[in-house]
Formats: sequence, C-alpha cells, structure tokens
Amino acid sequence: MKHSRIDGLMPLRSGHNKTGAVVKTQSRVIGAIVQARMSSIRFPGKVLYQVSGKPLLQYLLDNLIQCTNLDLIVVATSADESDIPIVNFCAKNGFHYYCGDMQNVVNRFKGVLERYPMDGFVRVNGDSPLIHHRLIDECIKKFAEGDYDLVTNVMPRSFPRGQSVEILKTETFTDACRLMQEEEDLEHVTRFFYRNYRKYNIYNVAASNDCSDIYLCVDTEDHMEVFRKIVARMTKPHWQYELDEILTFYRQVTA
Repeated sequence: MKHSRIDGLMPLRSGHNKTGAVVKTQSRVIGAIVQARMSSIRFPGKVLYQVSGKPLLQYLLDNLIQCTNLDLIVVATSADESDIPIVNFCAKNGFHYYCGDMQNVVNRFKGVLERYPMDGFVRVNGDSPLIHHRLIDECIKKFAEGDYDLVTNVMPRSFPRGQSVEILKTETFTDACRLMQEEEDLEHVTRFFYRNYRKYNIYNVAASNDCSDIYLCVDTEDHMEVFRKIVARMTKPHWQYELDEILTFYRQVTA
C-alpha cells in the first residue's frame, strides 16, 4: 500500500451546475455516490435536518458541486417509504438519485452504477456536511495518476471524521461484490477491501497533521449542535472556507 501526505490544497475552479454535472476534465468518468437515509438509529431524519434554513444534505451536495474533477453526483437512498422525503428533495432540487436496498448498501451501489455508468466513484456518507471539495479533488487527482483499486484517506485515518474520502475503481468493486458475504461488508461497502488489503492496490492520503480525533460528521444531536455553531460563525458560503478555517471554528465552539 502506498501513502502520500497533503500539506496544501489547490485553489477552486468553477464550471458546475446545480445537478453536479460538469464538463469532463479527465478521460475516465468519476462520480460521487452519496449514501443517505432517514432512518438513522442515533439521529433519525438527520440528513434533512435544517440548519440556518438549509437541510444537512444540501450542505454536503453544495460542497460536492464545487469539485472540479467530479463528472456526476448521485444520492443513493433506499426504496423504503421512510426515504421518500430524500427522493422529493433530490427531485425538487435537480439532483440525481437512486432508490435501492435499505440494508444491503453494496447492492444499492451496484444499482447506481448500472444506471449511471462510471469508471470510478467517490463513496460519500450523507452525514458529512462539511466534507471539503478540494480534498476530494486532490484524491481524485491521485486516483487518476495510477492504476489504483482504491484511493482513501482512512487507512490509517489522519483527517477528521466527516472528511473521509474513498475512491473505488468500478471494475474492482463489481468484481468483488460476489465475494462479499458478511453483513458488515454489505452494509459498509469498503470494509471488504480494507480486510483484504494485500489483494488490492490501495493508496492512502495522509494529512500533514493528525486530526483524526476531530468529529465533523453528524452522528448525534450533539454533533448537530456543533455543526450548527460552526455554521453560525460563517459569514460567507460554507464551501468558500478552507479546511483549516473550519477546524479553527470547530476548536472555538468545542472549547
């Protein structure tokens, strides 16, 4: 497994529309698949919880739209009745979506890839409203530079939770699907590859400073309150802040 360290992130470039479709900047099609559902055990309905007049999922999608190297964004939710609000949100705001299996997320991702063909995809959790577009772009750039099965920044984790980036080669993922039998593998999508890391070409991106103890994801109501306080300190659109600035806000509101 190979490693690199990110000390700085590239400046923002524009050219996106609200659906996340962009003018292709690479020979391969790279998409983002956002897994989101309303039935969180610890915080039901969190993905559409409103903060400053905007649902959590919108913050996340706003960040993804800023990515220069993404060709497509798809929200992968379930076909369960409880997730109809997510479908309605995506339809109203012009985002691609797919409804699949509630528990078997691997099958849900397979369904996305059948409907929206991609050469590789970024797996994004719907509880990461502040995931940084420049970090995603840098990881996609690394993915495009080599013949990697998986580019990640969580093996080991050094970026904050809520800044996890995992980019899988579609061919590798689809070939591995038939080998995934354990319930946790089917739910967590990338777990199988980490357990079998010797069989795959994996590249890990590390932060210049270890921030793995910081929680920027939203799993609980307490995390949501931290997110709300961070947003309250912002005086411009959230995607215009650098990750270091967001970390400064985090430390201020949790001190």
